[in-house]
Amino acid sequence: MDTTFEKALGLFAKSLSKTGKSINTIIAYKGDINQFCNFLFKAGLVNDVTKITNTHIEEFKQSLQKRDYTAKSISRKINSIKNFFVFLKNEKIIDDDPSINIKHPKYENGLPRILKPLEYRSLRDACRNDPRATAILELMLQCGLRIKEIENLKLNGVTENEITIELYESHPQRTVPLNNSVKTALQEYIKDARFQSKAKNVFVTKTGRVLLARNIRSLLNRYFNKADIQNVKVNDLRNTFIAFQLKAGVPIDIVSQIVGHKRISTTEKYLQLIENKEETRGIKLKEL
Repeated sequence: MDTTFEKALGLFAKSLSKTGKSINTIIAYKGDINQFCNFLFKAGLVNDVTKITNTHIEEFKQSLQKRDYTAKSISRKINSIKNFFVFLKNEKIIDDDPSINIKHPKYENGLPRILKPLEYRSLRDACRNDPRATAILELMLQCGLRIKEIENLKLNGVTENEITIELYESHPQRTVPLNNSVKTALQEYIKDARFQSKAKNVFVTKTGRVLLARNIRSLLNRYFNKADIQNVKVNDLRNTFIAFQLKAGVPIDIVSQIVGHKRISTTEKYLQLIENKEETRGIKLKEL
């Protein structure tokens, strides 16, 4: 049996795909394991997964610490390596798991970043002459969409009062209600500003191609800079939606369902950001 890193990693990636892991997750796993493989290669060590020892992994971990990787980043890489070797042992490619006693570095999980009203109002003002950016902003801020969901959103998935997020990767299909701000922004973009395209996707480039997630991220980052909003990421718009709805008293299970969280515990962490929760007023979402 071929037990080189390349062959073993290929089998691992196929396994991740079959179990429904997202493309981005698979890329991250492969990147971490390839980094470990390259470390061994440059150190003149081994390229055979059956000969990897606990010491090899510890040396890799120490090399990351010396290069000032954050504890969180190191922990993620260790997690990738551990999952890799668990797979190899389950497939009987190796007899013993060399990563089993490797410990994760300790780190504190930071709370999600939530935009203040002044910040998202400034962001809206910065986008006001760009209907496409405005529509994207409102979908993230008022509906809690993921950036990949905006890329995948189809014209036939947009109705008067809701949008349909199609099944993709490991995320099931769901519907998301639209408030007046999102309705207006989407209508203005689709009817008056969308570039001609054969694509079925809502958001397209000037040449009619699908606007990819990386393009959407670049677009919003440009407006973050224009609005002079510091230390913010695109996903913080989604974070803001979640925290705002929970603060407004929308039941946590409703919020979790709308944003597509697989576990309600993922939504619960946002409760730490809420100082004074308003009294519940039904399940209607509040407009930011």
